[in-house]
Amino acid sequence: MKYNPKIHHRRSIRLKECDYSQAGAYFITICCENRQCRFGKIENMKMVLNDYGVMAHNEWLKTPELRPNVELGEFVIMPNHMHGIIRLLGRGELHSPNIENKIQISDKPGEPTGECNSPLRSTSQTIGAIVRGYKSSVTKQLRLLGFNQLLWQRNYHEHIIRNEQSYQTISDYIINNPAKWDGDKFFTHK
Repeated sequence: MKYNPKIHHRRSIRLKECDYSQAGAYFITICCENRQCRFGKIENMKMVLNDYGVMAHNEWLKTPELRPNVELGEFVIMPNHMHGIIRLLGRGELHSPNIENKIQISDKPGEPTGECNSPLRSTSQTIGAIVRGYKSSVTKQLRLLGFNQLLWQRNYHEHIIRNEQSYQTISDYIINNPAKWDGDKFFTHK
């Protein structure tokens, strides 16, 4: 089918005025396709990871190794989704090319400039790139175990954490998510 902007237009769910490479804390939720339970089950109000869940857990832990400006906060792998807090410690690289293959990240003198199409280029450090990298990595690992279905739903949910009270509320939510599984909006028996 040929591309038709009236039919194939995807509306972004991201805040237009937000720079998702800025230092700060972000609450991320990534769901499995059709909310299929792929990563394990809840037993006695605790998450019990299966092999796929262990893989998803371990890949999340690798994020700061691949992206030095990332620090992980609380996170949990649930049967059909994951929640996590990502802290960007500094402004990330935005690898979007322009005519000269360089972009100015900031109009302030002395601020870094990103470079595209360079063999020395580091991994992009935006929230979107971090989530894409994670989803891709988990999918590749599961393919090695014989999984050949769609794993993730398109996109992800994010919330910018703006203060300490919000951070604490979200951390508590993540920690307590397995105990409240039956009432979770992502709960399913699938």
